[in-house]
Amino acid sequence: MSDREANRFSARAARYARVGANVGGVAARIAGQRLLGRESANASNAAALAAALGGLKGPIMKVAQLLATIPDLVPPEYAAELAKLQSEAPPMGAAFVNRRMMSELGPDWRSRFGSFDLKPAAAASLGQVHRATSHEGRALACKLQYPDMQSAVEADLKQLDIAFALHRRMDPAIDTREIAKEIGARVREELDYTHEAKNAALYREALDGVAEVRVPDVFPELSTRRLLTLGWLDGEKILAFKTAPVEIRNRLAMAMFKAWWHPVADLGIIHGDPHLGNYTVFSEGGEPQGINLLDYGCIRIFPPRFLAGVVDLYLGLQHGDRDRMVHAYETWGFRRLTPELIDTLNIWARFIYGPLLEDRVRTIADGVKPSEYGRREAYQVHKALREKGPVTVPREFVFMDRAAVGLGGVFLHLDAELNFHRLFQSEIEGFSVEQLARRQSEALDRAGLPHPA
Repeated sequence: MSDREANRFSARAARYARVGANVGGVAARIAGQRLLGRESANASNAAALAAALGGLKGPIMKVAQLLATIPDLVPPEYAAELAKLQSEAPPMGAAFVNRRMMSELGPDWRSRFGSFDLKPAAAASLGQVHRATSHEGRALACKLQYPDMQSAVEADLKQLDIAFALHRRMDPAIDTREIAKEIGARVREELDYTHEAKNAALYREALDGVAEVRVPDVFPELSTRRLLTLGWLDGEKILAFKTAPVEIRNRLAMAMFKAWWHPVADLGIIHGDPHLGNYTVFSEGGEPQGINLLDYGCIRIFPPRFLAGVVDLYLGLQHGDRDRMVHAYETWGFRRLTPELIDTLNIWARFIYGPLLEDRVRTIADGVKPSEYGRREAYQVHKALREKGPVTVPREFVFMDRAAVGLGGVFLHLDAELNFHRLFQSEIEGFSVEQLARRQSEALDRAGLPHPA
């Protein structure tokens, strides 16, 4: 049977028109204000842009989310508004939900559930989440994809390619071609909820025995390519604990560290979507104990050699071993490494690895606000690349870097004080690329996921 929502020209054409109309209207508004000398309307312009992007759904909105997490890329007012898209996207109505569920589970879809709330509990870029129960009374989270997302993704990625091409012409310090390939591959993966279900199963294995992190069960009998049903995990937003006692904030930060670094060290996988809407805090005995990891659409599986580079760069920085640093960059795929380019890359490496290198209790970035995290280093790197570049960023590096910055932002919001060095050392102790390769291969086979190239 043909897929009525496959990538279609008519849907792509409509998408081009909607993106142009929504974003173009905001652009015209901003241009008009500048023409009249009104430069102080950044906040209202930012809100208008967020509203336009939020109504569009799809990868354009995901790119907006990404812009909000990259230091020094957009003004603070825009970053604040775009960040809201991470968990406050405009929802779709009950009539849409009913039709959508019929298309996924058939006309008697309601009989498959004990209860189903047509009002979404959360809405995001590619789909929205509904609360439901099974006939046995299990609380469920049903993520339902918006219609025509495949066409929207292809249309938006084509426009992203155009934007990146213009960026390379205007600012050739960073060659963005590999970045575009990586974003495209990950967003296309996110469309397939059967793939996400396998990712969730992989994470259940990776975090088995880590009591501080909870991963939901998967219900394959209530899932399709565009409907994913997971167990509902009760929890509170992580930012609700910004003013909690330091021991609670530290406990949650340690759980976040393990949720991210343990799968990296054990199976070579990362959760590449670091925004705060993907985590909630669970409590036991009336006290916060750890985090729920909620979304598994953007998971990056690395070749074991890439993780060897992560460890090599850490050890190279720790012992001042420049040859080991160079070997790490080459392992990742950086080419034509001049001494000046290595020094430039090390600015960012020392920023990312800095807290892991110091054997002391500290915050992730002493005295730095979350909104300023990494901005100074990003500016220094960009300035140096303009003079010493260009550099092609390997595609495997993209989400590793994004996730590391996002994780650091969580630690900053919590103002956690931990010995990150000892936490990291405990994860990489006895690291062996051969053992990692074996564990990863076996786990991917069990989850039914392809092996990395």
